[in-house]
Amino acid sequence: MFTGIIEAIGTIASIKVSGQGARITVNTGKLDMADVKLGDSIATNGICLTVVDYNQHSYSADVSMETLTHTGLANYQAGDRVNLEKAMLPTTRFGGHIVSGHVDGVGIVRRIDKVGNASEYWLEMPHDIKQYAAQKGSITVDGASLTINDVSDNQFRLTIVPHTIEETIIADYQVGSQVNLEVDVVARYIERLLLCQQQPSSARSGVTEELLLKSGFIKG
Repeated sequence: MFTGIIEAIGTIASIKVSGQGARITVNTGKLDMADVKLGDSIATNGICLTVVDYNQHSYSADVSMETLTHTGLANYQAGDRVNLEKAMLPTTRFGGHIVSGHVDGVGIVRRIDKVGNASEYWLEMPHDIKQYAAQKGSITVDGASLTINDVSDNQFRLTIVPHTIEETIIADYQVGSQVNLEVDVVARYIERLLLCQQQPSSARSGVTEELLLKSGFIKG
């Protein structure tokens, strides 16, 4: 699990795509690698990747075809900058929101406006996740926990302060840039709960009054 608070900006050293997936190596910049071990998780532009090789300044990870298909990773090139966050600890200050590192879809930057010392970004999201975007709700964009300030159909607006622009790759975004999106996991659980409540009780549990009667748990 992650919090969506970016710890460092890394740079892709290499990415080798094959029919089975890909192997990516990332130069980690200022990310503290002192406590990293084989098998640890590092969110890379919001994608939870498992470390299979590492040193003081970089790590490598294997990427499945599933991940290549459902994220923007297939379009990454050597030299591209990426947001990095190590998996959270029980003692981590929780500054963002619950982030799983499982990308729900790829969004597209549609508009960028300068407003005072901040910048506003309008992003288009896939239709199948737009129901999870709520004004003042949370969303993860390339691994960064951000607040949605407005929603219009399948687009949402972010207001980004200078500090966030400096500490993430948001400064690299241009109109047309593709970004990894992960919706708030709480919204997904609420949706599932509501769907189950709308179903008849027997459809939810498989336990009916007739079954209980035949089994001797109740008397007719």
